[in-house]
Amino acid sequence: MSKTLESPPNHQTLKIIKLSITSRLLLLSLILLWRILIDPYDTSSPLNSSCLSTDHQQQERNVIQFPRIGSAIEDSVVWDGVYFVRIAQCGYEYEQTYAFLPLLPACIVLLSRTVLVPLVSVIGHRAVLALAGYLVNNVAFVLAAVYFYRVSIIILKDPEAAFQASILFCFNPASIFYSSLYTESLYALLSLGGLYYLISGASNVAVLLFALSGCARSNGVLNAGYLCFQTLHQAYDAVFIKKRACLAVKVLIVGALRCICSFIPFIAFQAYGYYNICHGHSLDEMRPWCKAKIPLLYSYIQSHYWYVHLELWILWSLALITPYISKQ
Repeated sequence: MSKTLESPPNHQTLKIIKLSITSRLLLLSLILLWRILIDPYDTSSPLNSSCLSTDHQQQERNVIQFPRIGSAIEDSVVWDGVYFVRIAQCGYEYEQTYAFLPLLPACIVLLSRTVLVPLVSVIGHRAVLALAGYLVNNVAFVLAAVYFYRVSIIILKDPEAAFQASILFCFNPASIFYSSLYTESLYALLSLGGLYYLISGASNVAVLLFALSGCARSNGVLNAGYLCFQTLHQAYDAVFIKKRACLAVKVLIVGALRCICSFIPFIAFQAYGYYNICHGHSLDEMRPWCKAKIPLLYSYIQSHYWYVHLELWILWSLALITPYISKQ
């Protein structure tokens, strides 16, 4: 592989950084404009009851200097963002909150307690948490765009095509999710970063990033597929090219251990949920998933809470449109 492909041109990387920042500023400006012109449909932002813990309630009672600014930031927290801010503020209080993995809330808490802590008395604790989430996701998007460009150069072997693909990534139609309180930006950063380091030969760094991606989104465990592919490719090379069976066995063992490492954070979070919800309860008091042979909390929450809600939404939508269809 040529030096150009291994090390992307600095001026092109700077262009990607500028374009990604520009795309975020443009998107945030459009969001503010539309919120001013049109009342948002979503009504989840007012769902902000006090934390169950008395320690967290004390934080909520701090005197705020600019409550209107804080309220405006809090009102921007909608849909899944309500859960992420709530977890960062109060922890995992309810069973359904375990559907949202801990990396984004952890980053929000870290930033709100360090860099942004002076703003707590200015706009309020919850507003600072929301602001921290926006900063984390938008910075993560910029870094993800850089890794996207680097990976594209290696795969496409064409810097110009890689640059054009990166522009499309910066201005993609689903771009709003990368700047909102969702996990797409963190997941993209960790997945693309892991893929870049895996291709570059830094497999241990790749394993770490893939493992962290499993702390951001559940489908992060699928990134282990890259490790499996690399392992099988190296094992094939050891057996059929180098004629060294012992080396192939070593490669397979190391690859299996790396795949296991990439699964550990997600499995550890499931164990954490089991300990908090199931541990110390009698069989009669246990939730149904606690009694399963493999007590997987995430799949139960998805089927019990979200899929049921989706079915109800579909039925409600059909009930609304049926009269109009029957008239046709």
